[in-house]
Amino acid sequence: MTTINYNGRTFIAEENSANGEVGGGTVFHYHQEGSVVWAEYSGGDIVLGRLIANASQDGRLDMRYQHINIDGELMTGICETVPELLSDGRLRLHESWQWTSGDRSSGTSTLIETKE
Repeated sequence: MTTINYNGRTFIAEENSANGEVGGGTVFHYHQEGSVVWAEYSGGDIVLGRLIANASQDGRLDMRYQHINIDGELMTGICETVPELLSDGRLRLHESWQWTSGDRSSGTSTLIETKE
């Protein structure tokens, strides 16, 4: 079992590389069962997306993602995520990702948990 539980957490983009498609309008809804993590995401340039990940004991995520963008393209990629616990109990996710479709470029992004 991981030290971080992602279940029921909601995230939005804080930063992203120029070659990424996730933006401020994209919302991620996370779920977790044991070490298996998954999420649905949409908004901004993303019509519909899904991700799956294995969580390590320290909460890092080894992730695969896929989505359809507003141009109707099916995009896929891999991502390594490192969580940061903020002083108010929320999480910030530091992501290093690479497309496995399209130009296969790579980038970094940061997601932050929303306050609810």
